[in-house]
Amino acid sequence: MGSSRAADFPDERPNGLGDEQRPLDDELIGLDPDDPETKAFAEHLERMRREQPAFTVEGYLAGVEDFADSVNRAGGLRRLSAVVIVLLILLGVAVSVWFGLGEILSTFFD
Repeated sequence: MGSSRAADFPDERPNGLGDEQRPLDDELIGLDPDDPETKAFAEHLERMRREQPAFTVEGYLAGVEDFADSVNRAGGLRRLSAVVIVLLILLGVAVSVWFGLGEILSTFFD
């Protein structure tokens, strides 16, 4: 005979398992929870499910954090291309600041 409590609270886990084990329980049934590849895939699923605030400073910073984490996990040509992208962005910022400072200084000393 089934429990009516199970239908009322489907998110509760038996055996006291918390939120940390949910991706392993729900998505990776039958896989070894101690396997490093299984843990990595569970972390990937968690990143895919995470909803970030859009158009806020926190959302942009979370996007930069995700990019940095993915670059740290990458290797070879992908890592090199990510480093080149970051260097191009920093070069663009440096050029913008240089021209901005030039305009400010030419206004004061012209």
